[in-house]
Amino acid sequence: MKYVIGVDLGTSAVKVLLMNKQGEVCKEISKSYPLIQLRSGFSEQNPVDWVDKTTEALRELVEGFVGDVADIEGISFSGQMHGLVLLGQKGDVLRNAILWNDTRTTEQCQQIYEYVGEERLLEITKNQALEGFTLPKLLWVKQHEPEIYQQAAVFLLPKDYVRYVMTGKIQSDYSDAAGTLLLDVAKKRWSGEMCALVGVDEALCPPLVESSECVGEITADFSGQTGLAKTTKVFAGGADNACGAIGSGILSEGKTLCSIGTSGVVLSYEEKGDRDFGGKVHYFNHGEENAFYTMGVTLSAGHSLSWFKETFANGEGFDMLLDGLDDVPIGANGLLFTPYLLGERTPYADAVIRGSFIGMDSSHKRIDFARAVLEGITFSLNESIDIFRKSGKVIDTVISIGGGARNETWLQMQADVFNATIVKLSSEQGPAVGAAMLAAYGSGWYGSLQACAEVFTSVDKTYEPIAANVEKYLRLFDVYKKVYVQTKELNEELKIFRNN
Repeated sequence: MKYVIGVDLGTSAVKVLLMNKQGEVCKEISKSYPLIQLRSGFSEQNPVDWVDKTTEALRELVEGFVGDVADIEGISFSGQMHGLVLLGQKGDVLRNAILWNDTRTTEQCQQIYEYVGEERLLEITKNQALEGFTLPKLLWVKQHEPEIYQQAAVFLLPKDYVRYVMTGKIQSDYSDAAGTLLLDVAKKRWSGEMCALVGVDEALCPPLVESSECVGEITADFSGQTGLAKTTKVFAGGADNACGAIGSGILSEGKTLCSIGTSGVVLSYEEKGDRDFGGKVHYFNHGEENAFYTMGVTLSAGHSLSWFKETFANGEGFDMLLDGLDDVPIGANGLLFTPYLLGERTPYADAVIRGSFIGMDSSHKRIDFARAVLEGITFSLNESIDIFRKSGKVIDTVISIGGGARNETWLQMQADVFNATIVKLSSEQGPAVGAAMLAAYGSGWYGSLQACAEVFTSVDKTYEPIAANVEKYLRLFDVYKKVYVQTKELNEELKIFRNN
């Protein structure tokens, strides 16, 4: 039996999956690492922690492996997008990585618009200048830490750094590079024009490869640390959302994904790079060669529920927190939540806005608040679906993965709010499966990623929208959309009172 490994480098932990040719998960190991938040709006991690925990997880996986370790033919990666890792001339890490959910770069985003112009930016990169992207972080370091910037030889995305340590080779794939604001998305190349306009040396950009491309084998040193065979092929891998799409079979026109992790995304497959959404949603290169996807993002999706549990039910499990959820009617007895705990991305691109509970009274119980949190997260995701539909896309079936696929009531809620059939997969490991599929396809197990998906994915259950619930949620969604408009100015005024 032959095997592949999928490594998913997330924001809070790395997950390592061992999968066989039947698409079965044979082993799963997860190792967590800390987030570094030096002040409000800052979010960093030490790249060495990623390497240490990935190495530890792989070593544990190999130690429990029964058989010839050389039968593990390939390994590939999924990784959190946008994070900035700066390396010096000797490949040394120059500072902590600045992560996707870091919001310190509002000034640099404005500078990008001044240097490039909004229209030209969208023509080249297909995306707005947002705090989460890599280029604003690069400009922030250039402005605030010039001595570090001057030492930089190349920048990498998070998973690319881990792969570099494993192979000694520096590359980035198109799906991750698309989230930097330096890639010409349609032409699949670094934009010399963008680099020139913003004053970034194009030499800082790493060589580009396809997600399924074999970029080498693991080094003798990494083989010794993990027990993996030195012949293990290493494949480039992709951005977490691209890999989540691959692992869920989002590989043809009309397929849509809802993934609820720390952040939440609604992602839809695109065959071409020429659609125009006016920057309202993201437009990225897929992990499948010569394909694309559009995507809306809720910055605090699962994070909102985790925050609520840790703040008001610390020590309890999610099952206990959500016990009785079905007994609370739609609308949480007049309580509404907006999940803007870290600002918002789609459709507002606002780093200052913060969350709200609207409609509280003394009759509300904790479970009412819990339902309001779930409904608010789902409404935020529905804003992306609304944009897709208004552009002419048909969204009638959505594959749901992540935390939102682990609760029956939440799955039905998604069906009702989205007014679409929700599909739950039999075995859902999200981006890690997509990474494993890239290794399987790259190893020649299948003739295409779609053929691989037919083996690696299957449907467990579907949820149909209930007409009466759809009608209620339509009315409530209209109320939800008003909250941002009516609290924007208030949050601007409250900003000076936050911890800085």
